[in-house]
Amino acid sequence: MRINRFRVRHGDRAALKRHRPDDKGHFKTREVALEQLEKGIERLEARQKLLYAQNEYALLLIFQGMDAAGKDSAIKHVMSGINPQGTEVHSFKAPSTEELSHDYLWRGVKALPGRGSYYEEVLVVRVHPELLVSQRLPDSCVTPRVWRERFEDINAFERYLWRNGTIILKFFLYISRSEQRKRLLERLDDPSKNWKFSAGDLLERAKWHKYMSAYRDALAATSHDIAPWYVIPADHKWFAHVVIAEIIVNALDDADLAFPKLTPKQRQELVEARRQLLRER
Repeated sequence: MRINRFRVRHGDRAALKRHRPDDKGHFKTREVALEQLEKGIERLEARQKLLYAQNEYALLLIFQGMDAAGKDSAIKHVMSGINPQGTEVHSFKAPSTEELSHDYLWRGVKALPGRGSYYEEVLVVRVHPELLVSQRLPDSCVTPRVWRERFEDINAFERYLWRNGTIILKFFLYISRSEQRKRLLERLDDPSKNWKFSAGDLLERAKWHKYMSAYRDALAATSHDIAPWYVIPADHKWFAHVVIAEIIVNALDDADLAFPKLTPKQRQELVEARRQLLRER
């Protein structure tokens, strides 16, 4: 699969126009894609073991998308084969009083893997200016350049993470407005999914075009070699899962992971430990 075609080039505000949310790639059937996904999950599981054993890198995955784009589903399916002890999942809602008393990157920093999504601050906050007011910033910090400045902050922050051994991959799950409508109706029609629906979902849907504009700016300004964005067609969840798994596996392969090499002393210790265990009866 040519995964580079999903990658956003820095400064490219037209990236979304080059993708169709209903893209299914070269897969003739859903079943063929699921077979590919199964193989991808197996490869990811093997690379997670190397990542854990080598203990030099952290892996930060960021998922963004409109409501019902399938973020939870992607995390559930793509990560289904890996050891949960090596993963942490954080979902960012409206900031708490404590979070509002800190800088806007603070809650993202708290959720970083040991060694979140602060993008809400240039997406939801941009669409809802009243949220920026609630952050109680000095007037001198809220200028017409505020979003450009936040993009600069994010780029610098991610560069810092990368320089400290964090592999960063960012996925925008690109769902069509018609598919979102279908999924929201499913939440209303299926009692087991009613809990997922909120009246606020429709209010956010009404701001669709504002969100798309905010996404175009954010993706173009913050996609770099060290922290690339990928536009993932998400109308077909199974296709999105295959593409995401492939991108993660390729990124880990590029890190050249390997099990730690034992020193002569450590090898001798293993030989002695084996002898002791074999002597036991």
